Amino acid sequence: MSRLFAAALAAGLLATTPLAASARPAASLETAEAQVLALVKQLVAIKSVAGPGNQTAVADKAIADALVAGGWARSDIDIVPLNDTAYIIATWPGRDPKLKPLVISGHLDVVAADPKDWQRDPFTPIIEDSFLFGRGASDMKLDAASATSALIELRRQGYKPRRTIVLQFSGDEETTMVTSRRIAERLKNAELVINIDGGGGALDEKTGKPAYWSWDGAEKTYNDYTIEVTNPGGHSSAPRPQNAIVQLATALKNIGEYSFAVEQNPLTKAYFANAAAFESDPKLAAAMRTFAANPGDAGAVRTLRASPTYVGKTGTTCVPTQVNAGHARNALPQRATANINCRIFPGHSREEIRALLEKVAAVPQASVKDATGDESIASPASPMRADVLAAMTKAIRASYPGVPIIPTQASGASDSMYYRALGVPSYGASPTFIKDSDSFAHGLNERVPLANIAPGLRYYLSLFTDLSK
Repeated sequence: MSRLFAAALAAGLLATTPLAASARPAASLETAEAQVLALVKQLVAIKSVAGPGNQTAVADKAIADALVAGGWARSDIDIVPLNDTAYIIATWPGRDPKLKPLVISGHLDVVAADPKDWQRDPFTPIIEDSFLFGRGASDMKLDAASATSALIELRRQGYKPRRTIVLQFSGDEETTMVTSRRIAERLKNAELVINIDGGGGALDEKTGKPAYWSWDGAEKTYNDYTIEVTNPGGHSSAPRPQNAIVQLATALKNIGEYSFAVEQNPLTKAYFANAAAFESDPKLAAAMRTFAANPGDAGAVRTLRASPTYVGKTGTTCVPTQVNAGHARNALPQRATANINCRIFPGHSREEIRALLEKVAAVPQASVKDATGDESIASPASPMRADVLAAMTKAIRASYPGVPIIPTQASGASDSMYYRALGVPSYGASPTFIKDSDSFAHGLNERVPLANIAPGLRYYLSLFTDLSK
């Protein structure tokens, strides 16, 4: 344990946890650990929220200042304002300019947080019971601080990468993702991307020990569709055979009852085969193993699709999330609309799903239109590259020997989709471990275990070295 953490423990700020105890002893990284803690507290205090007063550019400057103090030239750091936010790209030139760069990807914006709803002010970093509390603590300012500090530590140690390393943080990943797309376009010549806003480790709820670690190599496409029925309307005392609300309700019922095709790819197959060992429900565990071996097994599919945890990993899902209809209590509705939110399995276009929804609705008067626009894009799965998997395995097991490693496919959207859509493989690979019961990203009282700092640093030092040397 470093003097930094010993002092914190003595002050009652940190407690020894199974997560910390499981980490393998390593060379002293006191300076880097101290920098992580100072930088993450600085970032959490910055209100990098979309809208009036957005301070994402201030967070970019905090990263830039830390890098410059660590040896980067200002000319190698680009902070670009865009709309109400900004993004940052910092370059560490490699010894071989012919090699494509390694990109480390993340974001510095966070979702909104109302102080009235929180037990602690969301933009005041507070250390309590071995956790750092604050908006963005887990999503994803600790990882931003850790990855930045690891690069600074590598430079301090005299490391000279053969492959150029680019550190980038987008500024609107939680909202429109305009900067995410812009950055990917600028860095489309990259060899690969390590997205530190994906993957991560699970801690056992009872023991607090690491249960398994996941990396993700694909994600489903996020897309919203508007389904609409229009009608001339009229007086409610003179009903007509066709009613826009009834027609919309029929269309929504048909969509709600529709089962999309069962699908599997190498990532989801590996996920079900490995994650079954950590499922406490024997029936679900058996279904996971059966599905991994045979995705056509109807019984396994029924069981998994009845589970909110696993249904999204078996194919495309679409659900109605909002409805708006009518204009007066005593008038026939002239218009009825609903939002359909879809998470599309890789390999299908947004237009393909739009056309399918219109067919499934089976109401001629119902039209389905894409409501997402440029905020989302379909992307293929990244290849399961042996060099990347070996580097991630070595890095995570340096701190957590023997921890099971499970590949997975994310159901949400991240900056990775823009890289993958351009043909650049991207891998979600955060080293942060947390219990499900402590995970409050996007929610109230967001927190992250500070015991992640030392092993996270060792992970990043190993991973960045192996992928850039």
